[in-house]
Amino acid sequence: MVRLAAVVWIGTIFTAIAVAHTLYAPREVVLWNWRRILLLGLSLPLAVGTQFSLVITIPAALAIMLYLAPARRAAAFAIWVASCAIAFVLLFASYSFRPGVFWEGIRHATLLGINWRVFARPGAYRQVLSHLGQMSPALALALPVAVITYVVWPRTRYFGNTAPLLVAGLCVLLGLATPHYPGFGFELIAVPFLFVFVAGVAADLLETPMRSLVIAFLVGLLGAYALWCLLELARVARA
Repeated sequence: MVRLAAVVWIGTIFTAIAVAHTLYAPREVVLWNWRRILLLGLSLPLAVGTQFSLVITIPAALAIMLYLAPARRAAAFAIWVASCAIAFVLLFASYSFRPGVFWEGIRHATLLGINWRVFARPGAYRQVLSHLGQMSPALALALPVAVITYVVWPRTRYFGNTAPLLVAGLCVLLGLATPHYPGFGFELIAVPFLFVFVAGVAADLLETPMRSLVIAFLVGLLGAYALWCLLELARVARA
């Protein structure tokens, strides 16, 4: 279920990005986007249905759409409202259109369950970093390099790199603030966006005079990671 939630979250965010990009098309905005409106409307209840804490997807999608289409914010908001309406109908349908049952389900749902006290515990930060490192040691090594490059080199600070970094940062914070099941789900969701961020920064570095050095670093990192994966598979096979 956690993996499904991660896939749906990723799909919803990138669908919102795709919808926002089409707002610059010369055709009638809302009608031309009906397929994407429907797709966004389908992905939202899937996200909320798999993990109620993913209700954060709804405002996140709106924020991305408004940011990407500053000249078409009214249209972006209209598309978002239409998608939310479709999502509500589908979510209501999953309760057989029974208002009482639907309300009870929503009333007993744990949306986020944020524990603000964990931010004062150093162990919580170490645990999140440990989880990310266990999910991908290569990412744990490449991410600091990408973040430093992003901070010191203005060329990398465009939407293609900024958006996945912000989404991943939000997921990491939510993973830190919501321990146990919801938190692990957010940490898992953060990983693909961190990969997109690292890949974007790496692509920018490949266009510099340091191209050979960057290629050597990437080949070495990926080769070492592949070897590590094979060794882990062999260890599991022997267990």
